[in-house]
Amino acid sequence: MTRFTPPRRTALALLAATALCAAAPALAQSDFPTKPVNIFTPFPPGSGPDALLRAITDKLSTLWKQPVLVQNRPGAGGFVVFEATRRQPADGYTLVQLDSEQLVALPLLYKSRNFQTLQVYDPVASLYNTPFIVTVPVNSPWKSVGDLVSAAKAQPGKVNYGSWGIGSPGHLGGEQLELGSGIEMQHIPFKDSGQMFTALAGNEIAWALGTIPSSQGVYKANKVRYLGVATPKRIPQMPDLPTVAEAGGPKDFAQSSFVVLAAPKGIAPAVRSKIAQDVAKVMQDADIKARMDTFAFEYINWSPDEIVKQARGKGQMYQKLIERKNITLD
Repeated sequence: MTRFTPPRRTALALLAATALCAAAPALAQSDFPTKPVNIFTPFPPGSGPDALLRAITDKLSTLWKQPVLVQNRPGAGGFVVFEATRRQPADGYTLVQLDSEQLVALPLLYKSRNFQTLQVYDPVASLYNTPFIVTVPVNSPWKSVGDLVSAAKAQPGKVNYGSWGIGSPGHLGGEQLELGSGIEMQHIPFKDSGQMFTALAGNEIAWALGTIPSSQGVYKANKVRYLGVATPKRIPQMPDLPTVAEAGGPKDFAQSSFVVLAAPKGIAPAVRSKIAQDVAKVMQDADIKARMDTFAFEYINWSPDEIVKQARGKGQMYQKLIERKNITLD
């Protein structure tokens, strides 16, 4: 059988094409971005996650020499932002800021939608973790989380707490405290955290979980007090504030939310790597560190695989809490 040998010019063309294909990922990585990048967020303008994201995009715009624009799409727990981005090209020019609850809790709360966030989006870069704090009105008789638990045990179903919506971290954190302490409380959902803290300051609810950014207004106005931070160890911003465990709550109680950047499924590994590397660089900027310190946000440097691992671990906990009371948003 005679072996076919392509003409010299054809062979050189084939070699050149092969070399170009091999270099494509490197070129895609080094060239990105060549046009404006849009980062969509489900958080409203002025919120802590929005404020930090805008600081991050300013630094990325300088680094990339391209506009990086924040597009706020709050509503429906995250589905407004999903509908705005899920069908966009997976080229890195559309990114989405998502928290751990949007990654793993929403699919459990909206089962009829058959929507799995991690099947629609690829994690790209980790941003930060934010702790939650057990907060009470300034004139509350409780001096510790142990007091709160004792009151709830003495009056099953009578002690109430607020959150910024069914299935929110504030709600699921309350469910976690119930389960860990063997107590039963009444959950009062509000439209948003601002409305919730107004109610807390006015003694309309007994307690709530909140972050430093969401609660600092009423805290600085001396309308609420902090009983404990829901983290394994104390936070540097408030070294005198005990953890929930130290304050008489369940020893393993912890509630936090992590925030990442994701892209529509199928982003090229080289582009994802470029974005992740540049975001990590920006997160080390002194201005960004100072802002995170103000909010008590803790930088996390996770790979995409680690983001998925952490999300699935949190999802297992949320599934237990959601199924325990058949919590649903359908």
